[in-house]
Amino acid sequence: MHVPDGFLDLSTSVATAGVSAAAVATALRRSRTELDVVGPAVPGLVSAFVFAVQMVNFPVGAGTSGHLMGGALAAALVGPATAMVCLTVVLVVQALLFADGGLTALGTNVLLIAVVTVLVGHVVTRGALRVLPRRPGSVAVAAALGGLVSVPAAALVFVGLYAVGGAVPVDLGTLATAMLGWHVLIGVGEALITGAVVSAVVASRPDLVRSLRGTRRDLVVVDADGRRTTVPATVDEPAAPARAGMRRPLAVALAACAVVAGGVSLLASGHPDGLEHVAGVVGFGDAARDSAVAASPLADYAVAGVGSPVAVTVAGLVGVAVTALLAAGAVRAVGRRRVGA
Repeated sequence: MHVPDGFLDLSTSVATAGVSAAAVATALRRSRTELDVVGPAVPGLVSAFVFAVQMVNFPVGAGTSGHLMGGALAAALVGPATAMVCLTVVLVVQALLFADGGLTALGTNVLLIAVVTVLVGHVVTRGALRVLPRRPGSVAVAAALGGLVSVPAAALVFVGLYAVGGAVPVDLGTLATAMLGWHVLIGVGEALITGAVVSAVVASRPDLVRSLRGTRRDLVVVDADGRRTTVPATVDEPAAPARAGMRRPLAVALAACAVVAGGVSLLASGHPDGLEHVAGVVGFGDAARDSAVAASPLADYAVAGVGSPVAVTVAGLVGVAVTALLAAGAVRAVGRRRVGA
């Protein structure tokens, strides 16, 4: 749901930029406590993964596609404040290097994807964990529910923004129905991806999943006679910082990001995403304007002058590297400011 330039008027775009800037500034301050556990490498990896998976549009039917937004996923792994920072970095890289989303619409995209999906996804995840059994396996289910709800929530926020400053008069009821209908379907894909990724991380490195805190991890104790006893334990804080012993798992995870961005992305659906499809059907698709960086050598996730599919592969690898470095650098700077405070 990357909003292009032209869908919203300038005053609305400026207002969303102001709200987004305030939200991200607050998130930067609050992320300092979250970074004590994971350090800068994990947020960098989360940002790179979201960037990579967002390159893989999946079909949702009737010539429409969707892609991961990643708010609930990032919040489950690194906490909501750090997740906002991670997704903001992703959106800035996409807008500046790949002409994905307009420059004047950057604040709108940060609001919808980095703020709304993170906050809604986090709130739904935490609410679900209050109801589900307090076990690590519940975190993946809760995060999937958060992902499912976060996507249509962001779609409805866009409808609200369009009602205030839409470029072309349209029937708002029709717009809301179309946006909600398609983005519920896209939310199902979001839920499946989010649940699968969180489940995999819980199984391999549960210390990296911030949403695990407060859940119960059953410990199996074997006595001298070979008898097994299950001892319930509560996961509140990790026994040691999650950054310990991270070199190998980070390398494996970064390689997975490279495979997704450089290889799996070649299989992405070529159909328009939910917002683009709705804009065409409802009648404001022609209001879209090309980004000011549309002539970027990496525009549209391809390298100018390089034949496809190599162009897509190279662009994906560059995007993963740049996103990971920028996100890790941003959170590292936040950590240093805290130490120096």
